[in-house]
Amino acid sequence: MSYPKQRVTLITLGVTDLDRAKAFYAALGWAPQSEQEGVAFYQLHGMGLGLFGVDDLAKDQGRPDAALGTGAMTLAQNFDTPEDVDAAFAEALAAGATTLKAPEKVFWGGYSGYYADPDGHVWELAHNPFWPLAADGSLTLP
Repeated sequence: MSYPKQRVTLITLGVTDLDRAKAFYAALGWAPQSEQEGVAFYQLHGMGLGLFGVDDLAKDQGRPDAALGTGAMTLAQNFDTPEDVDAAFAEALAAGATTLKAPEKVFWGGYSGYYADPDGHVWELAHNPFWPLAADGSLTLP
């Protein structure tokens, strides 16, 4: 079977406290699809998100002594309106996120803000008027 090369099927975030990370995402309304000792998996639109103890993740990568970092990439959620961005941003802060940049109009014509989850993983919440979302919230680049 041949699959498209340009795809991501799972994103795994290394976390220092799995229970704290699960509580944060639960406060955003996320529920794990499955859990095993030291890892929780969430079903997303066509892909999965894993929360994995950071030390165990380093071992799984074959780098048991590596100090895995965060912040070198951004995970993003797009929304239909700036008001939806503001509501989701407020929900994240109430769940324990740290503001990196409050939502605001941005140079490219949209509206976005950034927060860090309790482990420092960076999320962007954005409204891009040039990228309409499908009814199910999925994005197809124009």
